Formats: sequence, C-alpha cells, structure tokens
Amino acid sequence: MSVSHDREGHRFTAKVSTGTAVLAYTPAGPGILELYSTYVPAADRGRGVAGLLVEAAVGYARSEGLRIIPPCWYVAQWINQHPEHADLLSV
Repeated sequence: MSVSHDREGHRFTAKVSTGTAVLAYTPAGPGILELYSTYVPAADRGRGVAGLLVEAAVGYARSEGLRIIPPCWYVAQWINQHPEHADLLSV
C-alpha cells in the first residue's frame, strides 16, 4: 500500500478497499507540524493503515527538519511505541 502526501491539502492519504485513509496536519509555527487527525474507514481498521500514515508523516518531518505536536491520540500512541522518533516531539 502506498501513502501519498498532499502538501497543499496538508494530509497524507492511502487508498484502502473501502475508501481513503487520512492523516491530517497543519503547520503550527516555524518548523512544527501538528498531526491532529487520523482516520481509517471502519472496515479497514486494524490492518496497520494508520501506522503507515504516521510513519510517512514522521519520515517527512525528519527529512524536512521539522518537529511534531501530536494531539491525535493515535499519533501520540504510535510515537510512544516507537521511541526512536521521540526526538521529533516539540515540547
């Protein structure tokens, strides 16, 4: 499954069998992304799709030298489970 980055729409998306999964973000100041919402259609949940979206967003943040604010519970949980990315958190 591939994840696309829509820079103008401020979101990462992945086509799934029942629609489109989305991780939405907003610039939250110089060098900071607020990853505020993750959505996967109900029939496609539990298959790792949200994790792929977060992984793409984290990879983008790292490659661009950006920090992350994770108000989305799923993003916060994912980063907690992948402490190698905790250095990206903006506290």
